[in-house]
Amino acid sequence: MRRVVVTGMGAITPVGNTVAEFWDALVNGKNGIAEITRFDASENKYRLAAEVKNFDPLQYMDKVTSRKTDRFSQYALAAAQEAMDDSGLEGKIDKEELGVYFGSGIGGFETFCQSFEVMQEKGPRKVSPMFIPKMIQNIGAGNIAIRFDAEGPCIAFSTACATGTTAIGEAYRAILCGDATAVICGGSEAAITPLAVAGFGACMALSASEDPNTASLPFDKRRGGFVMGEGAGALILEEMEHAKQRGAKIYAEVVGYGSTCDAYHMTAPHPEAIASAKSIEKAAKGLEGLAPEKIYYNAHGTGTAMNDKTETLALKKAVGEDAARKLHISSTKSMTGHMLGAAGAVEAIAAILAMKNGVVPPTINLLEADEDCDLNYTPNTAQKAEINGAMSASLGFGGHNACVAFRKVEEA
Repeated sequence: MRRVVVTGMGAITPVGNTVAEFWDALVNGKNGIAEITRFDASENKYRLAAEVKNFDPLQYMDKVTSRKTDRFSQYALAAAQEAMDDSGLEGKIDKEELGVYFGSGIGGFETFCQSFEVMQEKGPRKVSPMFIPKMIQNIGAGNIAIRFDAEGPCIAFSTACATGTTAIGEAYRAILCGDATAVICGGSEAAITPLAVAGFGACMALSASEDPNTASLPFDKRRGGFVMGEGAGALILEEMEHAKQRGAKIYAEVVGYGSTCDAYHMTAPHPEAIASAKSIEKAAKGLEGLAPEKIYYNAHGTGTAMNDKTETLALKKAVGEDAARKLHISSTKSMTGHMLGAAGAVEAIAAILAMKNGVVPPTINLLEADEDCDLNYTPNTAQKAEINGAMSASLGFGGHNACVAFRKVEEA
């Protein structure tokens, strides 16, 4: 029976552009939400976002590559580079054994919007020949494969807000069944544009708060929608014996994955949380034998009225109400905003580090309890705890549900 471990991680986020910076920000409750700077949002109803700050693509690629890639691909390449450097895998695996499972909820939306404006103002002949190669949703995965000469399976996933988690789970399955020995997996997003903000606002999904500390309020009674975020998360999943033979450090073992669909509504979760509970239940099978108080659950926790209520119900159904009350839970979206297709990957990193470091990151600005959200969401301040297992769940538009589970290797 093949086993799968995590040997490298990389992150570009609104609270830090390395895994170390990201983790330090989480445990210290740093809020990455602020006024939008990418465009003039002063007249907009929605003026806040969680933007990546101080990102220089030239730290990760040359000028030619940076000009030929959308921001979402730049984030993907940067996170993948950190993860590969962290793993020490480059040059130590046959290229046909290295895969890339990397996705995006939207893809090159910034390029799409810019190119449409060019066509409207100057005509179709002025549209760049790089428009399509920069914009298509699969190109983040493709660029990673090119960079690392990965000739194994290369698949780009798009399951809306569940994309990053789906990519990790499917990479886990690919290694289990022998399709690859190692996979660079995760998700990336860079969609903070006037059109995307207007679109999500029209869906009544965004918080209209003008105060960063009352904007993203997962599980709080005052919550009024999510805050758009951006960035990328990358993990190196590797067959355990291959990792051991090359002396790789091992962060955690991947032990469970659940993927389901509500099959209910384009944007709303099923109010009975039937399928979302099943995805968590499937992933949680890998944590059997662990006491619930030694498990951390990184919640999807968007801060929308229905999501937080439904996810609470899903968790109770998946593991039982008594066990659910003993879990350590938090939503790091209270700090990073909702990174859309990147969220699941970045939050999986948070879950792994919570387990590794014995610290549960907080749900910041959680001040008013909601009777429908009555679990331990680790309000406002990080907590030390012995964590031997972790889960990260994502629930996306279209009813996509995904959950991955990790375990300390010595406990596996």
